[in-house]
Amino acid sequence: MLYYLYEYLTANGIHIPGLNLLRYISFRAAISVLMSLAIALIYGKKIINFLRRRQMGELVRDLGLEGQKQKEGTPTMGGLIIILATIIPVLLFTKVLNVYILLLLISVVWMGAIGFIDDYLKKIKKNKDGLSGKFKVIGQVGLGLIVGVTMYFHPDVVVKRKYADAQVVNRNNVEQNFMETEKATVSTVPFVKNNEFDYSGVLFWMDADERHENAWMVFIPLVIFIVTAVSNGANITDGIDGLAAGTSAVILLTLAFFAYVSGNIIFADYLNIMFLPNMGETTIFAVAMVGAVIGFFWYNTYPAQVFMGDTGSLMLGGVIAVLAIILRKELLIPVLCGIFLIENISVMLQVGVFKYRKRKFGLEYAQANRLFKMSPLHHHYQKSGYHESKIVNRMIIIGVMLAIICLITLKVR
Repeated sequence: MLYYLYEYLTANGIHIPGLNLLRYISFRAAISVLMSLAIALIYGKKIINFLRRRQMGELVRDLGLEGQKQKEGTPTMGGLIIILATIIPVLLFTKVLNVYILLLLISVVWMGAIGFIDDYLKKIKKNKDGLSGKFKVIGQVGLGLIVGVTMYFHPDVVVKRKYADAQVVNRNNVEQNFMETEKATVSTVPFVKNNEFDYSGVLFWMDADERHENAWMVFIPLVIFIVTAVSNGANITDGIDGLAAGTSAVILLTLAFFAYVSGNIIFADYLNIMFLPNMGETTIFAVAMVGAVIGFFWYNTYPAQVFMGDTGSLMLGGVIAVLAIILRKELLIPVLCGIFLIENISVMLQVGVFKYRKRKFGLEYAQANRLFKMSPLHHHYQKSGYHESKIVNRMIIIGVMLAIICLITLKVR
């Protein structure tokens, strides 16, 4: 909103000292991250006390884990801290009418609402199962459909790609090194030369025009799958103090960097990547959420004063998925969100192997020979005697390593 105020005042010949800084994405991003961090730190405690007064404490199932029962009664729904601390600076410092910002704000509110309803049913209505799994999936599919349809049909969602001989075209005027804006269902394939993949190519049996017209048949279902998978992955990861928040902060910071270079034509030219017009504003959103998550992390580290609940974990996963999709980096998700992926796979493997061994050798053998001591994977390490702080710290370190690998893809092809 402040950017629009700057534009209005400038258009009317009113110049206020210092207001000119609002022109720059870097300045607005820096102010946004500071504000989101301050809001999370200052008002986070107030929200925690409010949740405690309303008796929004976690009901802990006895899984036989050390220190588990001590967490009984710790306030949950702490995802509200992240949502509040993200939305306020985003509304103040971004071009709110930017299509990508609108998509991200919708994602925050949409997934936050689904998680809130789930937490509300668990704590207020004393329904231990919370929101039915099918309704969660319907909500995730709904968001994926909104994002997929908008990305495919909205006129402002375009790309600019470099000419093959761009340096010959113009060495001085960077903008002339890029083709005209175009609608395209393209993504970036990591570690591959000429690393663009067009989803329309999957419809290889159609002619070129038909493939272009029907690319939505591949693109939109894939978007729905990614949103659902990453959202559930973040939800499963949120099992011990600080794990989901710490790993999400690393992922979001990486996506913020991708947003900045993809939305800046000079960096896009230097790195020889797609230039995404109007994408620079998402840098502000991403770093604002980084500040919000770090502020929440302050209260969520061991021993946690608050849990994010499904209000936070479903929202974080959904936003990370949407950010990756609009940045055309969704094929990097298995690497960038590697912690989420491993946690998800550990659950599927545990269930699959248990069912196989039960059918093959009987229930008693299957129970005595589980693949992991407990799933998700972080509980396996807890059962193995690792303190949860050590598990979280090491997983964050792995997350940083995966993020660096993703950044390397900008140059290694």
